[in-house]
Amino acid sequence: MALKVKKEAPAPLKAEAKAKALKAKKAVLKKKIHTSPTFQRPKTLRLRRQPKYPRKSAPRRNKLDHYAVINFPLTTESAMKKIEDNNTVFIVDVKANKPQIKQAVKKLYDIHVAKVNTLIRPEGKKKAYVRLAPDYDALDVANKIGII
Repeated sequence: MALKVKKEAPAPLKAEAKAKALKAKKAVLKKKIHTSPTFQRPKTLRLRRQPKYPRKSAPRRNKLDHYAVINFPLTTESAMKKIEDNNTVFIVDVKANKPQIKQAVKKLYDIHVAKVNTLIRPEGKKKAYVRLAPDYDALDVANKIGII
C-alpha cells in the first residue's frame, strides 16, 4: 500500500487564507465588551434650536423693584427704641431677600446699610431690621423718612 501524500495548497491561496484569518481575528478583538445589561445609546451631536420667531414677545418685567420691596417703615414703640440703637425697622415684601432689601434702602433713602435681619410675623408679613452703617445716625434718617 502506498502512502497518500498530502498535497500542499498553492502559495497564493495559503497567504490569502492567512490574511483573511488575521482580519477576522482583528474584527473579533475590536468588539466592545458590554458590562451592563442595559444598552446605553451613544451620544450624538445635538444642534441648538433655530426658532422662526421668539416664543416670548418681550422680556418679563421685574415685579419686585425697589419701590415694591419696602412697603412701609414701622412706627411702633419698640421700633422707636431700635432707632436709638442705630437700627430702623421696615415691613417689606415677603418675597424680598436681604440683599434686595439692602439695595432698596440704599436707593430710596440714600443711606448705607451695615446689616439686615429679617423675620416673618405671625400675620404673614416680613419685618426687616436694617442696621445702618456707623457713619449714619438712625435718628436723622428717621426724621428724613418721616417716621418721627
